[in-house]
Amino acid sequence: MIDFSTFEGLDLRVGTILSAEDFKEARNPAYQLRIDFGPLGILHSSAQITKRYSKEALQGKQIIAVVNIGVKKIAHYESQCLVLGAKEADDVILLAPDSPLANGQQIL
Repeated sequence: MIDFSTFEGLDLRVGTILSAEDFKEARNPAYQLRIDFGPLGILHSSAQITKRYSKEALQGKQIIAVVNIGVKKIAHYESQCLVLGAKEADDVILLAPDSPLANGQQIL
């Protein structure tokens, strides 16, 4: 268990995926994502979501991500945020708002 103040420290935001590219250097199949978080700018993330989502289907899709976890280096790539999803068997389903929201909208 974590205390509530730890949870409050997470900055969860809505973003729109601008592009998805194959991440050839990743150990497991993954995409390199460019995500628009409005006033926070464009952040990059790596995501192992190639089984369920095509690159074309991801473009313009809104997602939920943690934007204040720092940079994680994966191969030569710097992942700046963590896109959230639910794991189902060996697949990942992205968490997303059910109505369009402004990029950068904070999740409470």
